[in-house]
Amino acid sequence: MVYVVYRDRAGQWRWNLTAANGRKLADSGEGYFNKQDCLSAVNLVKGSSSAPVREV
Repeated sequence: MVYVVYRDRAGQWRWNLTAANGRKLADSGEGYFNKQDCLSAVNLVKGSSSAPVREV
């Protein structure tokens, strides 16, 4: 898997998590004006591996 950081058509920064087979598993859901803010969001997702999973 790899996190891909890119600029969208509006010039904002976005990220997606892509599996080895090329399928997108997750995305930022929003654009960021600053690249560093986008990278911070990626790090938040990376650090959430111990977050609980709840069934509703």
